[in-house]
Amino acid sequence: MKKDKRMFYLEGKPQYFAWGGQVLIPSLIPATKSGNKPIAEYWLGAHPTAPSIVAGNEKFPLDQLIAADTENILGKKVSEKFGRLPYLLKLLDVKDMLSIQVHPSKKEAENEFARENAAGIPIHAPQRNYKDDNHKPELMVALGDFWLLHGFKSNEKLIRTLQAVPELNFFIPLFEQSGYEGLYKRAMTMPQREVNIVLQPLLDRIVPLYHAGRLDKSGEDFWAARASVTFGKGKELIDRGIFSIYFFNLLHLKKGEAIFQDAGVPHAYLEGHNVEIMANSDNVLRGGLTAKHIDVEELLKHVKFQETVAHIQSGKKKNEKEWLFETPAPDFQLSVVHLSKGEAFSLRSSTAEILLLTEGKAVLKEEEESVLLEKGHPSAIIFSGGKVQGTALQDTILFRASVPVHISE
Repeated sequence: MKKDKRMFYLEGKPQYFAWGGQVLIPSLIPATKSGNKPIAEYWLGAHPTAPSIVAGNEKFPLDQLIAADTENILGKKVSEKFGRLPYLLKLLDVKDMLSIQVHPSKKEAENEFARENAAGIPIHAPQRNYKDDNHKPELMVALGDFWLLHGFKSNEKLIRTLQAVPELNFFIPLFEQSGYEGLYKRAMTMPQREVNIVLQPLLDRIVPLYHAGRLDKSGEDFWAARASVTFGKGKELIDRGIFSIYFFNLLHLKKGEAIFQDAGVPHAYLEGHNVEIMANSDNVLRGGLTAKHIDVEELLKHVKFQETVAHIQSGKKKNEKEWLFETPAPDFQLSVVHLSKGEAFSLRSSTAEILLLTEGKAVLKEEEESVLLEKGHPSAIIFSGGKVQGTALQDTILFRASVPVHISE
């Protein structure tokens, strides 16, 4: 691969998880379709478990290329600070609800990863909690209507919810006395028999309404009923993750709206399509609503027991074509470029940038090289120092993943 070449096609890695759909990702990248298997995610990055492939005259895994030529690809600043590509870009198709989950801080991840290594737990073991030593702050941008749970409700809203749901009234004195931590630890650690006693009457009341189409997505009952239908294991093993649906903020994002989720903020994606960027990590601690490994004790070690005010943003205008989604994360930044047919744009990269086209068609040129982003080949990577000129061949939406270092346009 030519050392001075700065732009290449990038082939991501599909992830076939049970909660995924069969529409979004194969419609954009038909090669990802694999029979009737649901395709949940499409990874673009250099995570060692699923590195993307840099495609030129030859093909190479991105993590290996970066390891062999770090400063040339990432630039001096990012190379010195991180030593690796610090972000991971994903395309998500959430057909079924994801788990109640939380991510550790950087220091917590380093300590816990080392602890599990010392304990000899294989990295791909089902009971392994920490797959790497990194934190996982994340930002998601909705590609259409998107529903999610995001942190604890305010004190007032949570009290109103507990008052409105008869089966949960008994939690009110506990919350008033012990706050978020006392409430959540009680819900997540009570014996299974008590979980069943509390939740079965609630489910008996709302599940028939769900099947009759009488519940709205804007209400917690809809998602609690759906969770029961999706993850139900019988009356003797009701999923305690249902409590979180009533405790957390229920958010509805519209196309183009984004939200950031930092370490310690409990959350769950419920339904929709999004583009997501995060620190280069796969550390997820789960507390319910999933068939994957659940470790309530570990999850509770990292939860921030405080109200979360949802900051939904639509991006800050950088120029006439590009909007930047701001976050406090040092590992990544994400912007979106909107182009009408025939419009031109340019970018100069100070580090490795990944471009993902979600709508339209555009041609990119760098020196004598060019790539055509379209259905089937929607993504490219530009190494540090790349100077790219692009033209939209159709109305186009292009996501631009980078690192918040100074970039001269």
